[in-house]
Amino acid sequence: MPDDTAPGVSNRSARGLDALNLLMADVRDGVGPYLSVYLKGAQHWDAGAIGLAMAASSIAAALCQVPAGLLVDASRHTRLLIVAGGLAVGLACLLIVLHPSFVTVIGAQLALGAAAAIIPPAIAMLSLRLVGRHRLDGRISRNESFNHTGNLLAALLAGGLGQTLGYDWVFYLVCGFALASAGAVCLIDPGHSRPKPDSEPVVTPLPLREVLQRRDLRIFLTTVLLFHFGNAAMLPMAGQVLAHTHPDAAALALSACIVAAQCVMVGIAWAVGRASERGIGRRPIFLLALLVLPLRGMLFAMFSNPFAVVAIQLLDGVAAGIFGVMAVLIASDLMRGTGRFSLAQGLTALAVGIGAALSNAVAGYVVQWFGERTGFLFLGGVATLALLHFALLMPETRDDAAPGVPAVSPVRA
Repeated sequence: MPDDTAPGVSNRSARGLDALNLLMADVRDGVGPYLSVYLKGAQHWDAGAIGLAMAASSIAAALCQVPAGLLVDASRHTRLLIVAGGLAVGLACLLIVLHPSFVTVIGAQLALGAAAAIIPPAIAMLSLRLVGRHRLDGRISRNESFNHTGNLLAALLAGGLGQTLGYDWVFYLVCGFALASAGAVCLIDPGHSRPKPDSEPVVTPLPLREVLQRRDLRIFLTTVLLFHFGNAAMLPMAGQVLAHTHPDAAALALSACIVAAQCVMVGIAWAVGRASERGIGRRPIFLLALLVLPLRGMLFAMFSNPFAVVAIQLLDGVAAGIFGVMAVLIASDLMRGTGRFSLAQGLTALAVGIGAALSNAVAGYVVQWFGERTGFLFLGGVATLALLHFALLMPETRDDAAPGVPAVSPVRA
């Protein structure tokens, strides 16, 4: 992986951040889809109540994105925010499994959504403070590699525990990872996690209204929204196709899709960091992610064989691996000198959530009215709009002062 250790930063702090990204992969989103399985299979909830419980977390996360970004930008205690968010996730999961009433589950899901809004920008801010602006490319790439590895390990552990010991143990697993995450944060030297006046002078944060008026930020956020509009519903739709055409292989194929895509994401995140360190701009790398998505939609419309579906899903690993790194770096570039690094990440996450919600809602009706093949082509068309929008309107955001090193004005952390 890229060498991201900044001068004066101990290996212990750097490895602590590695461990944090690995462990937080299983913490920041809670138990995810396992909650619906638990509520249906173990608690016998009806579908409507389960839908409300699942929606509560998404709604809370969407509402908290901008406030969370503002909070992280203003805070000088980033480590504390991460620990608090992780422990809140662990406590919420524990409450769900110990007292699964409707009110408790909804309250816990709201807490999970709020924590999910705080943890990613806080980790990115901690990374910025640890390695500095000039090494942020390699550090974000390393973060994403460890994060995807953590997602893969968490999926394997959760599946094994759920199958052998019951889905209660998935919740306990998340609690264990939350406690371990707090321990990983403690490995990071507090002095490394605070703004450094010599490299990141304090600036007056740009007013929120002026941030939202920036044309380049609006272009980027629109691209993100369209990207996830075209992307989010593809795998669920592929699962529906498999359920119709190959019901005996559907579950195994979907699991293979998830594992294979995560494996690809690890490698892609590493490769993106290396390419960025060698001076390749943000724009061509992000365009590659945008180009992959229409191709994926077209291939899903053509093939429904389980092996083909798994192979096509590898393209999602390419697109998601690039997006995870580039979204943070482009947000950093756009907020150069504004003091709004974390706010831009919150706005990006909000655009992701809106796009994903539109994708699942609209694509469902397209499939209902016109069929699954048309649904895939429709999503591919939306993805093509994202590609054209970014290619025609978005300038290169990277500004090199030296080969392979982005020259960015300091941002107040």
